[in-house]
Amino acid sequence: MKSLITLLLLFVLKISWAQYPTILTQRDQAHVIDELLEDRFRNVLPGLMRREGFDMWVMICRENNEDPVLKTMLPGTWLAARRTMMLIIYDKGPGNELEYLAVARYDVGKIFKRAWDPDANPDQWAQLGKLIAERKPKKIGINKAEHYGHADGLTSNDYDKMMAALPKNLQANVASAEKLAVSWLETRTEKEMVIYQQICRIAHDIIAEGFSDKVIQPGVTTTDDVLWWYREKIKELKLDTWFQTSVSIQRNEPDQVTAKRPQPLVILPGDLLHVDFGITYLRLNTDTQQHAYILKPGETDTPDYLKNAFAKGNKLQDFLTTNFKEGKTGNQILADARKQAIESGITPSIYTHPIGFHGHASGTTIGMWDMQGGVPFTGDYPMHYKTAYSIELNCAVQIAEWKKEIRIQLEEDGYFDENGFRYIDGRQREIIVVPKADGRNRQ
Repeated sequence: MKSLITLLLLFVLKISWAQYPTILTQRDQAHVIDELLEDRFRNVLPGLMRREGFDMWVMICRENNEDPVLKTMLPGTWLAARRTMMLIIYDKGPGNELEYLAVARYDVGKIFKRAWDPDANPDQWAQLGKLIAERKPKKIGINKAEHYGHADGLTSNDYDKMMAALPKNLQANVASAEKLAVSWLETRTEKEMVIYQQICRIAHDIIAEGFSDKVIQPGVTTTDDVLWWYREKIKELKLDTWFQTSVSIQRNEPDQVTAKRPQPLVILPGDLLHVDFGITYLRLNTDTQQHAYILKPGETDTPDYLKNAFAKGNKLQDFLTTNFKEGKTGNQILADARKQAIESGITPSIYTHPIGFHGHASGTTIGMWDMQGGVPFTGDYPMHYKTAYSIELNCAVQIAEWKKEIRIQLEEDGYFDENGFRYIDGRQREIIVVPKADGRNRQ
């Protein structure tokens, strides 16, 4: 019988009438999520725990107050934690599989096995302490972190109860698992990356449809109309998003004039449109920014001066991604990329972030829009292989024909491994034209 991962790959090769890759049913999505999780637990987590020096990782949270890391470990049919949830991951040493325990009334999926009988021992916290003491771990990781919010999911109350449940001789072995949590969140698997390409392709296809005359009628359609078309399309396709889509305009008039026009702006011929758009599917996220140009009467293509400006945005992307190197910090990459861009005559602003289980994910931060000199702590985190990033940036370009400066704002999702950097589903190389050329004479 074919695995669900194989079935997914077969499904996405088929194109629906709407020209989108086929999106799995909710049931099949849950199966794929479980298959991906098992692969991560078996083949990724052991190496990460040993790299970061932990032989035990304990996660605790309560229903409706989920630990962000623990939530990524729940089976596909679980949408939230239940009651007080306690998970223990124990490394018995090289040559042994990790032990996965749930201090709960039931197994948590196929991986975490029930390790508490409340009838025999009603005190859940005492059982947690007993299980830990029996294994005598040398270093116990907990999700208590100073710099990464995703890794700071253990509440003060639960921390106090856990420490009280531990034997005194083990309390000194408890340490922040911040880097371990970040490693778990940032590391992408081979199976995930095959699927990720299709997720990014769906996002690209939705953007392309929204930036077309199927949606936009110049002189009538507003930026809000397009924005909400995108939101409705996400729901129509039974997908989710992790942020509100935005659609904006740059045009050939002073910015202060544009700002005084009735809002939302009506889209007009000659406008340069911008969209910031993302979807969530199979627990993975996308984050994309692209541009479109509305043709004026008599035009058949984007003006050369906008094409040249856009090319500078692509060049800035290249300066950034060619600086990706294992062990190099985000701040080093930022400084080197900015130096090269400025020396080439490009005015850069780089604010690239990891992406994966979260949109603004944990990992190597490469600038923020208001921190172009470097980002404390998260910018000092070194880059690792098998990690994904939203290559988010902009460059300011003076347009003589418009007598003002515009910004080319781009964002595309990419992946970094031993073979270097690549865009997961390519990147925008040309401004989208609305309406698209269809062979008719538009002279």
